[in-house]
Amino acid sequence: MPPRRGPDTRPPAGPQTRINEAIRAESVRLIDAEGENRGIVKLAEAQQIAQAAGLDLVEVAADARPPVVRIMDYGKWRYEQEQKAKQARRHQSTITIKEIKFRPKIDPHDYATKKGHVERFLRHRDKVKVTIMFRGRELLHPERGEAILLRLAEELKDLAVVESRPNLDGRNMIMMLAPVKNPAGAGGGGNGRPDEGSESESAPSPETS
Repeated sequence: MPPRRGPDTRPPAGPQTRINEAIRAESVRLIDAEGENRGIVKLAEAQQIAQAAGLDLVEVAADARPPVVRIMDYGKWRYEQEQKAKQARRHQSTITIKEIKFRPKIDPHDYATKKGHVERFLRHRDKVKVTIMFRGRELLHPERGEAILLRLAEELKDLAVVESRPNLDGRNMIMMLAPVKNPAGAGGGGNGRPDEGSESESAPSPETS
């Protein structure tokens, strides 16, 4: 049987937290400003101790019997929690998936243009879904589409890793590229404005060559 743990003395994060005069219990279990358990005391006594210290009395475990309260600077605690949340959001990396579509009979100029789009997306730390679109009898030779995808992956190996190898899905063959952690020559590559022939995964539109 696991050992019993004491009450969690962190204030609830939501607006239901009761502090100071909003606390209604007659008696409370008091945790002082140093984190020491002062035992069960009358609410009025706990409020006097908090007021004498120039701090707040915060109900941290309303469902306990009696409720658990803690003496703290509640405004400072809320501010610190908000700053920690902002810092965590700042360090979260948002991954965007772009999509570039090829045809198995793409000409060299179009290939170079689309490769440039893929390179720019990778330098911007986006993942790229590369799709070969087959039509009609082109499906009889899927190896031609696979050769284009493998060639692209090889030519961009300094910028990308193959997250999923070429896979035939209906009339399309798909390969997923992800940016490497430290690409060679990072920092270059475009102004971030979508060019013709490139589209986001969230709103793909047909592109052929």
